[in-house]
Amino acid sequence: MVGSTGLADRLNEAVAADRAVDRGRLGELLETLDAAERREAALHLHASLCRQPQQVLTRALAALARQWLDWTPAESDLLLGRLVGKDCEVGPYDLEVEFVALTELVVTAAEQAGDFDLPRMRALYGLTRGSGPMSLDDHEPLSRRMAALLSRDPLVGPDGLLRHVLNDLDDYGPAMRAAHAELLAGKGAGAFLAHCLEATQVRATKTWRRRAAELLAETASGAVLVRRLLEGMAAQPEHRISDLDPWGMTWFGLAGETNTCLVRGLMWTALDLDADWAVPLVGEIARNAGTGTGGSGGMCRSQTLATTGIAVLGECPAPRAEQAVQALGRVKAKVRNRTVLKSLAKAVETVSARAGLTPSMLRERGVPAHGLDARGMREETLGAYTAVLSAEAPGVAALAFLGPAGRPLRSAPKAVKEEQADELKELRRALKELRTLLAGERARLEEHLTGGTTWAAEDWQRLYVDHPVTGTVTRALLWEVASGDADWTAGLPERTGGGWALAGADGTARPVGPGCRLRLWHPLRAEADEVAEWRDELTARELRQPFKQVFREVYPLTPAELATETYSNRFAGHVLRYRQARSLMTERGWLGGHLGFFGEAAASEMVKELPRPGELPLAEGVFWRARFFVELVDDGGSTGDGVADLCATDQVRLERRAASAGPRGAWERAPLAEVPALVLSEALRDVDLFTGVASIGTDPEWRDRGADRAYGTYWSAYAFGELTAAARIRRETLARLLPRTRIADRAELTDRFLRVRGDRRTYRIHLGSGNVLMEPNDAYLCIVADRGPKGRDGKLFLPFEEDGGLLSVILSKAFLLADDAKITDRSITAQLLRDL
Repeated sequence: MVGSTGLADRLNEAVAADRAVDRGRLGELLETLDAAERREAALHLHASLCRQPQQVLTRALAALARQWLDWTPAESDLLLGRLVGKDCEVGPYDLEVEFVALTELVVTAAEQAGDFDLPRMRALYGLTRGSGPMSLDDHEPLSRRMAALLSRDPLVGPDGLLRHVLNDLDDYGPAMRAAHAELLAGKGAGAFLAHCLEATQVRATKTWRRRAAELLAETASGAVLVRRLLEGMAAQPEHRISDLDPWGMTWFGLAGETNTCLVRGLMWTALDLDADWAVPLVGEIARNAGTGTGGSGGMCRSQTLATTGIAVLGECPAPRAEQAVQALGRVKAKVRNRTVLKSLAKAVETVSARAGLTPSMLRERGVPAHGLDARGMREETLGAYTAVLSAEAPGVAALAFLGPAGRPLRSAPKAVKEEQADELKELRRALKELRTLLAGERARLEEHLTGGTTWAAEDWQRLYVDHPVTGTVTRALLWEVASGDADWTAGLPERTGGGWALAGADGTARPVGPGCRLRLWHPLRAEADEVAEWRDELTARELRQPFKQVFREVYPLTPAELATETYSNRFAGHVLRYRQARSLMTERGWLGGHLGFFGEAAASEMVKELPRPGELPLAEGVFWRARFFVELVDDGGSTGDGVADLCATDQVRLERRAASAGPRGAWERAPLAEVPALVLSEALRDVDLFTGVASIGTDPEWRDRGADRAYGTYWSAYAFGELTAAARIRRETLARLLPRTRIADRAELTDRFLRVRGDRRTYRIHLGSGNVLMEPNDAYLCIVADRGPKGRDGKLFLPFEEDGGLLSVILSKAFLLADDAKITDRSITAQLLRDL
């Protein structure tokens, strides 16, 4: 452009002369140019002013801004792009200094071109109307000119779309234009999408929705267009969004402001379509948008789209309520933003009330079968081969391949990969979806265990034990059945000729007939002998459960907690690795502010609302929630991102709210003696998990940190101290497993340790931390073990690993040390020879 004719050099020389002694050179040069050359000169001088404010440039541009230079839309866009957006050429402070000079030319170009970049012009206008440093109280004429531009009807491009529909301020817009050009050029698409841009609020009015339906009916392939654009957003990765506020920080998300409004409108339109894909797709957008940036955390990729998607799902009519609650459940499993979760809870309540069922009942009625048959299998013929997608106990998804003669293959054969690539891709996608669904079902059933839900036999059989997906989780769990006033009887589900029965550990079976009620067995309600009997039974059968049920820890109220009345100090005073602890808290549904520079700083309260019986209507009973207090203890030693390194634990409190008071009812602190035993036990179990996994006492390298070690007294007390409830379960489990191992004659359990006799020394592995002491002088042995099955006795069955894998770690260390003569790792052998 400028420079090819030498005009740029002449302009630069004139500017330099004016800045020196010979004022007027630049004006004289501009007077000799025709309109096209003055337009080129204006572009060049404008770029120079963006880089460095200069009075001579300001005067020249002010003069050029008052002339008719026949600007084109492309040049207008170029000027606007220099001032706002990710590719802008002027910093916010320079824009503040020269705002009028830089902006007046931009406004003139837009007026003369008759077309302009609407979002960028709106952003510039917004700067003049605020109270910030660029407000134009003294330059109202320029502000009025921008307002007049914005009041014009936007122009339609050659493709029939408004220029700012699917614009390039994010990656989503250009991707959709490229992928769906034919649909976007169809009859009526432009008018419909322009209407979608008007969805600037979370909720769409009835008038807006009615007009959207009318415009969609006039659009060629309208429903397909809506689906394809929503699918694009559901799959949109987070990326850098162009922030049109010069003072704004760089942020990552899914879409800019304009395309966000567009997708909002599309989601509300989808709700009024009679299409099976609409509700799940809106749910996927809400889940993608509500997910934290980077894949985790409470800072949503797009809180606006997440809350809109949830609002849309909350408006689903009764016939689609099951779909909506299932979609909301998938969002809840991924989202950690408290504002989004609050709107989600309200949406679940609203759609459930509309359907006349509890949220739990809706979720269980809407679990998809994914094409699996009664066996939990789906077979697909791929040429001469067969692919088998299956759900297997205890809730595991698998994809297997069979040869022409039915022989199992280790992986997909080459012929399938080459000749049925699309079918194979679809099966792998289905496998991923099935794994996600099974993870959700495991979590949902654990909530029922915690809440104490009961089912009628008919619902239990149809929705759980006979379901091709949920049944694989259900049949690996221990249940209780009762009828009338009879006592509850426990057993594992077993199919009988006429239906189902619960098989007891003693070989008896209790039929599950009409009129029976069922619930998940919990060790808190069982006698010690019964608990031991079922733990023996599961170990003997080598039955792994989908979550820790039979080996679950229980936490009855203690005398100390009766004395403190309203709080528990059972897990106070521990020092935890904060990031690991917070990750576990978030995973278990505990939400609260961050510790560190950018969060709650010195202290925070983590809060979890505990599950209630699933059959209980929302307006009945009592809601319970737990509060867990944590404090910053690393004396400002936060990392560069402002998040704490270590935290200390404090009290646990329980609060209640009458369901009849509604979601806005006040929470009140409850005396622990009045808290249901199951509620208290499950709340404290979570806190024990955080402590047991994230405590610095489980870090075998902590003592070797030198000056950074700190909290050495606490480390020693935890690393070798009294066992927690989780550690006692671990000890009990090892008592069952050790006789099955090849080191049975070299290992014995004491009160707190697994004692292992090697050839060189005898070792004691603490059952709470996994740390090791060497006899006879209790010298510390640092072993950083791989948390996996390596070093164990072949494929030794472990009934659980939910506590962070420490059972596996302890066994790995035991096998290693029992054969210590073969250890070659110098970091270990040097310690074995020390102090002997």
